[in-house]
Amino acid sequence: MARIAFILLTHKDPQGVIDQARRLTATGDFVSIHFDKRAPAAMFQQIKDALGDHPGVTFAQRRLKCGWGEWSLVAATLEAVRAAEAAFPQATHFYMLSGDCMPIKSGEFARSFLDAEDCDYIESFDYFKSDWIKTGFKEERLIYRHWFNERTQKWLFYTSFELQKRFGITREVPRDLQVMIGSQWWCLRRQTIEAILDLIRQRPEIPRFFSTTWIPDETFFQTLVAHVVPRTQIRTRTLTFLIFTDYGMPVTFYNDHYDLLLRQDYLFARKISPEALELRERLGALWQTIGQNFPIAAEGRRLFSFLTGRGRIGRRFAPRFWETDGSLGNNRIAHIIVAKKWHVAKRLTAATRHHTDIPAVDYLFNETEANLPEMGGVESSLGKRERHRRALVKLMFEQFDTRQLAFCVDPSALSLVRDFNNDRSEVRVLFIESAFDDEYVRGHMGRVGLVADDAPQAQIESLLPIVRSDLQHEADRLKEAGFTHLSIISEQAGPEANAAALASFFKIPADQARKLAETPHLFED
Repeated sequence: MARIAFILLTHKDPQGVIDQARRLTATGDFVSIHFDKRAPAAMFQQIKDALGDHPGVTFAQRRLKCGWGEWSLVAATLEAVRAAEAAFPQATHFYMLSGDCMPIKSGEFARSFLDAEDCDYIESFDYFKSDWIKTGFKEERLIYRHWFNERTQKWLFYTSFELQKRFGITREVPRDLQVMIGSQWWCLRRQTIEAILDLIRQRPEIPRFFSTTWIPDETFFQTLVAHVVPRTQIRTRTLTFLIFTDYGMPVTFYNDHYDLLLRQDYLFARKISPEALELRERLGALWQTIGQNFPIAAEGRRLFSFLTGRGRIGRRFAPRFWETDGSLGNNRIAHIIVAKKWHVAKRLTAATRHHTDIPAVDYLFNETEANLPEMGGVESSLGKRERHRRALVKLMFEQFDTRQLAFCVDPSALSLVRDFNNDRSEVRVLFIESAFDDEYVRGHMGRVGLVADDAPQAQIESLLPIVRSDLQHEADRLKEAGFTHLSIISEQAGPEANAAALASFFKIPADQARKLAETPHLFED
């Protein structure tokens, strides 16, 4: 059976460290502590007094002053790892934790999970080919030497970097190493830890190289694990649940997140708020439970993105370069059909193609097949269409040889509608207003990946009012956007009112509009 040696890096809350160590070792596991030397000596003494003679706890031989982005974080981890490897020969796995981490599964579940597959859990992506680094330094992290802390010694950090860059003082990665990158939160088997410690003993140039790279806690273990372990034995993921905001800051969890956390496909979570006393107490007791079932929904990140994304819709400050002077044309009319229920909008476009001379396509920015004409490849992928959306629509006017063109847009893409509305051409918007019953909202949550197919009913019920409110919010924003030419149709309005709205929208005779309004089963689900 798996037995875990937790590598605990922390710098505050000594009582929390003591409680966490006692909790994790109560089930037969182990803890190795590195307590930051920057912290007051009295805090560390408090921990030593409480845990110094505990058989399941050991301490790093050296305490280091740690700083973000520095080698000191990796060095401190290695100190705690070496202490655990020597003190706990029974440990089969080594799990990296911080003082802000708490279990979201029982120890019984965690050991069973680790026993199920002989592998290491660590994010390990190709440093140069992956998009793990979104912005800022990439190659510069490695080929230049970084001796100073970017946050506390900013002038020295950037001055030394600029001097190396100006004089071409670069270096190469150690021979035969493929640099990998990923989260610092990992769980590794004992044989992997031993292989890494042997490797750096035999090749001191490796830690020497990483000691002057920038943010080495994202590359050191990630690179060495991939070097000593076959790829088939690495699961490129972390077992610690964490979410980052748009600003690169970790999301903090509070008392009302208990049920959400337990549903995630992870063993631990960070960061738990120090003020979330009830959550900490409940999660603390969780580790020692026996026989508890954990249904997994794994919707946490999707749910966070969904909820925080509401109200964050903005507008571009300038058009893309290929859209400069890329107007659709003063003598053209773009008819934009906006509908959440795509099948309703597509019934209308089909009827439009049948009863009028106006070319009408479907969700050209969302669906590969959208009744588009052949346009020389620009329409071949959704990515191309989105990148060149105004050029795409302009080309469609030319291919159809028409002054009028209709296409469909989801109401979530309000910025896209606004973008076209700012064009010099005439843009007319038709909003198809819909009612959303529980069955539709449940289906919508599944389609957007908000809940898994086997999500607990209680979770679905709790999300229904939130998602329905969000759908209504989309509709309200569109109606309040101030479009000059906005028409609305709905099932509640009836064929006569809908015909009048369609006649205005398409600029067609009343008899044609009536045929569109009377399209069989137009609003049916």
